[in-house]
Amino acid sequence: MSRTLRADALDNRERILGAARELLSAEGLNVPTRKIARRAGVGPATVYRRFPARQDLVAAAFADQLRACRTIVDEGSAAPDPWQGLCLVIERICELHARDRGFTEAFLSAFPGASEVAGGREYTVRAVAELARRAREAGRLRADFVLDDLILMLMANKGIRASSAEAQVAASRRFAAYVIEAFEARPRHTPLPPAPRLTSAATPDTVSVARHGPTEE
Repeated sequence: MSRTLRADALDNRERILGAARELLSAEGLNVPTRKIARRAGVGPATVYRRFPARQDLVAAAFADQLRACRTIVDEGSAAPDPWQGLCLVIERICELHARDRGFTEAFLSAFPGASEVAGGREYTVRAVAELARRAREAGRLRADFVLDDLILMLMANKGIRASSAEAQVAASRRFAAYVIEAFEARPRHTPLPPAPRLTSAATPDTVSVARHGPTEE
């Protein structure tokens, strides 16, 4: 009987976390707990019993994303060329956050008691600060770059809206390419990733400008 109860409790926990990941990622941190409970097929009391504080549920739901974020900054920090390492971090962090709206909100707000989320953000900021220092000393990062630019980048990236997850990620990759060019001390104007369709319809004039550039009167 005790083994059955433990198995049921574990199953409930996994279903709660699965529902929380899905809803928080799609709708942000303001999703009602009752909605998460309903999606998981349990009562709100079960959610509160497993996760007494909201920040506990958020931290557990985004544990995989926090680990992925740490892996990204570790890989960027280990790159022999600090500028290439910084570019890798920008590209992959933007993509990670583009896939999870809720994770971006949790990462930027870092609930006052969510030690895992706050700790993950602090680790990322410290690693990027060191990477940026090395890239600046190498002459590749513009001298007036500040860490708040990274937060500004994530806030802007969070605002991307597309009709599908694939288009959202594609738009984030293009945005990251613009950001990298803006951060570079001597921009090289390399080709951008393909532009996804973000509007439901485009006028002929819009399509013409997108393909050929603006025409002179």
